[in-house]
Amino acid sequence: MIAKIPFGRTGHLSTRAVFGAAAFWDVTQDQADRTLETLLEYGINHIDTAASYGKAEIRIGPWMPHYRKDFFLATKTGERTYQEAKDELYRSLERLQVEQVDLIQLHNLAQADEWDVAMGPGGALEAMIEAREQGLVRFIGVTGHGTGIAAMHLKSLQRFDFDSVLLPYNYPMLQNPQYAADFAALLSVCQARNVAVQTIKGITWRPWGDREHTHAPWYQPFDQPVDIDRAVYWVLGQPGVFLNTAGDVALLPLILDAARRFESRPSDEEMQRAVEALGMEPLFV
Repeated sequence: MIAKIPFGRTGHLSTRAVFGAAAFWDVTQDQADRTLETLLEYGINHIDTAASYGKAEIRIGPWMPHYRKDFFLATKTGERTYQEAKDELYRSLERLQVEQVDLIQLHNLAQADEWDVAMGPGGALEAMIEAREQGLVRFIGVTGHGTGIAAMHLKSLQRFDFDSVLLPYNYPMLQNPQYAADFAALLSVCQARNVAVQTIKGITWRPWGDREHTHAPWYQPFDQPVDIDRAVYWVLGQPGVFLNTAGDVALLPLILDAARRFESRPSDEEMQRAVEALGMEPLFV
């Protein structure tokens, strides 16, 4: 089975591979239900979705009457003001068919102007704190993309004691010296404060460019087992972090199988050889 570790201070032992429900953006209920079988097979006990992930919350909802106790359930709001975020949370609860989610996250809080609104008076954070007081959510996190997001998460943690963060993490991106330094600083703070660290874009190969889109994600993911293994092992080689799976149901079994077999991290020399041989490129520059 895939290893479980504490998800920060929440008291939940989550599988180190978290199901990224962006994979349900545009799938049928039958496809979603077959994916549930895969999650149960691998013992996955943590789902990460978002209000903005297409049909994802709607597809997860029918599972909840029978499987709610089996999953730590997280969703996200991309709204920035109090009322809009509150309304979106209520829609998410309805779509997910639950009375409470374990984790609500301020989604992609990367831009300074949006940060000022969401974190200020009458902002989304106020609505989520209120929702926590009302028992609609248990914990509050923050997520984001881009090369500036690790530094922005540090700023967010100075403003509020978030329970989790989520951000990109893969070998090519960590060759950016500034991002590597910011990520290390963020990880240090999170470890000291027992904040869960979720990582995304773990099996990124490169941007699509002019290539034909053969998989669901907006970037080109690895799709060969040997390459997925290497990428997953590299992420899980960082102690204490979680790997949120890629947004493609067809690739999910390969990612979970790699996570189940993880033993050690590839060397920098092995990763650099792969970069050169495969033409790996950072997704964010």
